[in-house]
Formats: sequence, C-alpha cells, structure tokens
Amino acid sequence: MSNAAPPKPGFAKVVIGSLVGTTIEWYDFFLYGSAAALVFNKLFFPNEDELTGTLLAFLTYAIGFLARPLGGLVFGHFGDKLGRKKLLVLSLFLMGGATFAMGLLPTYAAIGVGAPLLLTLLRLVQGFALGGEWGGAVLIVSEHGSAERRGFWASWPQAGAPMGNLLAIAVLAVLAAVQSDEAFLSWGWRVPFLLSGVLVLIGLWIRLSVTESPIFLEAQAKARAKEAEQGAVRERPPVVTVLRENWREVLIAMGARMAENVSYYVITAFILVYVTTSLGLPRSTGLNAVLIGSVAHLVAIPLWGALSDRIGRRATYLIGAVGVGAWMFPFFWLLDLKSFLPVTLAVTVGLVLHGAMYGPQAAFFSELFGTKVRYSGASIGYQLASIAAGALAPIIATALLRDFGSSFPIVLYVLGMCVLTVIAVVASRETRGTSLSRTDTDRATVSA
Repeated sequence: MSNAAPPKPGFAKVVIGSLVGTTIEWYDFFLYGSAAALVFNKLFFPNEDELTGTLLAFLTYAIGFLARPLGGLVFGHFGDKLGRKKLLVLSLFLMGGATFAMGLLPTYAAIGVGAPLLLTLLRLVQGFALGGEWGGAVLIVSEHGSAERRGFWASWPQAGAPMGNLLAIAVLAVLAAVQSDEAFLSWGWRVPFLLSGVLVLIGLWIRLSVTESPIFLEAQAKARAKEAEQGAVRERPPVVTVLRENWREVLIAMGARMAENVSYYVITAFILVYVTTSLGLPRSTGLNAVLIGSVAHLVAIPLWGALSDRIGRRATYLIGAVGVGAWMFPFFWLLDLKSFLPVTLAVTVGLVLHGAMYGPQAAFFSELFGTKVRYSGASIGYQLASIAAGALAPIIATALLRDFGSSFPIVLYVLGMCVLTVIAVVASRETRGTSLSRTDTDRATVSA
C-alpha cells in the first residue's frame, strides 16, 4: 500500500472525533449491560431466583436494541438529507443525557414498579441514540479517507466499542475493588453513570470541531446544480429507496452481523452471569478478564481492518466468523476451569477473533450503498440485526443455562449464528476499493 494517497488535512481530527464519540456512546451502552448483570437484578428487579431477576434485567437491556432500528431510520433519513455531523452531535447528547439520568434513578425499594419503568424508558432513549451513532461515525471517516486504506481508517470508530467497554468495565472494576458489596449496591453503582455527563461534554467539544463529509457535500452540490438546471424533483425518502432498490445489501449486512453481534455479547456480557452464577466465582474475575480482553480487542480491530485492505473484506470477515465458531468449544472449557488465567485466555482469544469481523465491517457496509442512501442503508442493516442478535444473545444464553444447566446448548447457538454469517458473506461481492463518490443506488463497481 505504499502508493496510497496521504490523509487529507484535518483527517486526524475526523478520526479522533469519531473514535472519542463512539467510545463515549459505547461506554454508556455497555455500562448498562454490565450493571444489568451485576446490580440491576437486585435493585430494580428483586426476585427470589437470581437467574430470573437477571433475565428481567436483561429484558430491559434488550429493549434498548429494539429502539436502535428506529434510531437508525430517523438518524439515517436526516443524515442523508442534512449531513453526518449534525446527527452525530445529537446522538451523543441524547445518549449521555439518558445515561446520566440513570445514575439519579430511585430503586425498586424506594418507588416500587416506577423504578424499572423509568429505567426502561431511559434505556429506550439510549438505544435510539446508539441506533443513529454507528452509521454517522463510520461514514464520516469512510467518506473523508481514501479507498486504499479505508478498511484501516474506518476501523477506528469500531475501536470505540472495546474502548467504551474497557472504560465501563474499568470503572466498575475499580469500584468493586475499593468498595464492599453493600456500598456498591447502595450508591457505588451510580458513579459510572454520573461520570457520563463529564465524558459527553468532552465528546461534544471534539465532535463540534469536525468538518462535514466532503463526499456528502459534493453530492449535495450536484443535487442543487441538477435542481437549478432541471427544476425541483421530488425524491423518495432514503429509507424507501434502500428497501426497494438495496434490499439485498441490507440482508447481507444483517446476516454478516449475526455471528459478530451474538458472539460479542456472549463473550462480554453473558460471561459475567456465567462466572458468578454457574461457576461461583467473584464478579471481579469476569470483569478483569473482559478488561484485559478488551485491550487485545482494541489493538486487533485496526490490524484486521488493515488486513482487509490487502486481502479483501470477505476473506477477513470469514476468518472471524469461522474462528469464533471454532473457539466456542474451548471457550467454555477454559471458563469451567474456574481460574482467572484460563478465563482471561478464553475472553481474549474470543475477542481477537471477533475483531476479524468487526474491524472490516465499517468499510464493508459503507461500500455497499450509494451516498444518497448510505447512512440509511448501513444503519438499517446494522441495527435490524441488533434485535435478532445482540438484544437476544444474553437472554437466550441465560435461559439456556437455566433450563439445561450446561454450556453446550450455548455453544450450538453461537455456532448457528456463525453459519448464517458465513452464508451472508459468501453471498456478497468483494467491496474493497469501491468508490464512495457514487450517488446512485446501483450495485457498486470496484475502482481499485
């Protein structure tokens, strides 16, 4: 790649702005998942059966995913009409505000059923905001950068997911280490939620300084010139165009997400339930294992993204899907050894293999759609899969553990999702080198 075009002036600020913003948004989102596994089952859904209380907490966790496609539709529509930057600022503000408010909520012991209802409402706001965040963050980087290294640069907003998870787990791990269980349940759990308010102010300051996507501005200028020459032409909303003319690409994106999303939440969220409830280990074991694994994940994502610039998006993605499926057998075997080092190894290898899907994903999905519908198309495919995959993964895994008392059905569940992803990726075309300047909805042509 020595002949790759150098990054444009200000490109570093675009990458940093997207990375910081996605880190904060994912910190907020993952914080809820960790809290659902550790404290929400006791504070908002008290139940004699601990696993049942955890299932109820994970149901509200899943509700956030239900709002994500709606967020993807709304933010995608206006992002394709008004630009990427404005919607990214709004999504960060909504996510941070909802998370900060969670830290102020009274518990079930204080106001009864009103507590879980308020928690659920704020979770919906979180999901709505995150539904619009991903598409804008990866597109503004993809559309600023060059085709030759798009996989690498577009993977950096993806790295915001492990960074956010790393930050959330780190804060929870520190609190768990310095506080007693009673203090953590009493007030300590509120600290990381309130911290979100400070992080959002930092993120907004950075994100407001980022320039709008040049490809989007070019498409807008062409549209205005065409309108001046031919008169105003009424266009269909981007979402309608996507579903009518790019439904195949939407299905490919959804299928590609299944193994990636399910495996991630099994490795990072369900593991906190498994090691504490089934194995009887302290919660710090699971938290610290995910903490270390997230560091490896953070390093691996850009490397996998760079590899996709060399060998293609499909080949890199397939390495991840097949690798994660094969790793699920030793993953639970290592967990069942009930020792910190094997648990950490299980999580770390799983997340590194997951990065082979997550790293090239941003460039892959961006290259599937034209500029006029790219925000809508990428967001719809990405977020619809979140309902069937990420939303249900902790619930299904917890229910399988409760009903069968074994990890083997969970392994089969993840394997099934990996098969779906392999089918979707094999059915797709190679998109590496595709020009993002096209504004139509035709199938992409590879220019490099």
